[in-house]
Amino acid sequence: MKASLLLTLVCTAVLAAGARADSPGEPETLVRKVQEYAQKATAMAKTAFTMVQESEAAQQARRWLADNADLAKQRLAWLKEQLVELWKRTPAA
Repeated sequence: MKASLLLTLVCTAVLAAGARADSPGEPETLVRKVQEYAQKATAMAKTAFTMVQESEAAQQARRWLADNADLAKQRLAWLKEQLVELWKRTPAA
């Protein structure tokens, strides 16, 4: 999660809890409400993150990356073989 999003959620929770606090003389109520808002925000962020991870688009992207990583490894191995052959054919100076 981006730090800016987390900071925004915390600030919103503090402001909302302050606005909903019964009186400024009850800091325990304010702390409890901030904790409740923070827990709800964390749960919502985790749910959203899980949904994105499990989405079909994310699964397709992971498959595409895995397939292309294998292809890149194969091409790198081929290039190494070609360079070794070229090095063997080059006469010593």
